[in-house]
Parts: sequence; structure tokens; C-alpha cells
Amino acid sequence: IETSNSFLGESPVKIAWKHLLPNLSSVIIIQTMFTIPSAIFFEAFLSYIGIGISSPQASLGTLISDGQKNFQFLPYQMWYPAIVLIILMLAFNLLGDGMRDAFDPKSKR
Repeated sequence: IETSNSFLGESPVKIAWKHLLPNLSSVIIIQTMFTIPSAIFFEAFLSYIGIGISSPQASLGTLISDGQKNFQFLPYQMWYPAIVLIILMLAFNLLGDGMRDAFDPKSKR
């Protein structure tokens, strides 16, 4: 009797490729979709307080910061980047939530 690390003749790599990868891919995709909004907000926040991207380069944080300086006379310079930031974060959160529902094996009928 030959002893090996295979199950019914399949190699461990093939078993992992066939069974683990499909089950892990949905978790990785969903986790990435929920991480993107926090990364966008973190970059915008750092740019807003002056630690991130500097002012000549465009970032939502620098645009909001520059708009805040002129808020009394030109409020749209702050509102438009803030609205874009809100829409981006909501869109990725809703997309991640929809993908979680789509990939959830317990909710399939």
C-alpha cells in the first residue's frame, strides 16, 4: 500500500484549486469591496488635513480643503467634492452589499 498526501488520486494542489479557490474568491472580492470606501475616505481625510496629496494635485480631500477656505463666497467649491466623496463611498458600500448577497450560499433559493 502506497501512502501519499492525495485523496483518491488527486494532488493537494488540485484539491485546493478546485474547492478552496471558488469558496475564498467571493470572500476576498466582498472584503475588497468593503475596504475600498474606507481607503478612499482615509486618503481624502489625510489630504484634507495636509498630510496626504499636496494642494496642486487634485484629490477630494484637497478640493474640500480649498473649498472650505472660500466657503463664505463660493460654497459650491466645497459642496461638489463632498457630494462626490459621499456618492463614491455609498456606491462601493452598496455594490459590496449586493455582492455579499449574491455570493451568500445560505440565501440562494
